[in-house]
Amino acid sequence: MGHAFGWIRNHSFGYTDQINGHYEIALGVENYAAVDATFQEIVAKGAVPVMEPATMEWGQRTCYVADPEGNLVEIGTFVE
Repeated sequence: MGHAFGWIRNHSFGYTDQINGHYEIALGVENYAAVDATFQEIVAKGAVPVMEPATMEWGQRTCYVADPEGNLVEIGTFVE
């Protein structure tokens, strides 16, 4: 898996009509702290950060990274 993250770090993404990739996948984690820790861990391993962890007005803590094809991967939770 480590070699894929190295590839993303050096890759330029080209999106169709300004759309990020072709799909989004959302992954749930156990609490707010896990959102932050997971984001930091995968970015440290080379994932492309798209949106740093933030708490939304509706109570969800969420963040985004891009996969090797430029699709969005969301990591989030509603549990403080």
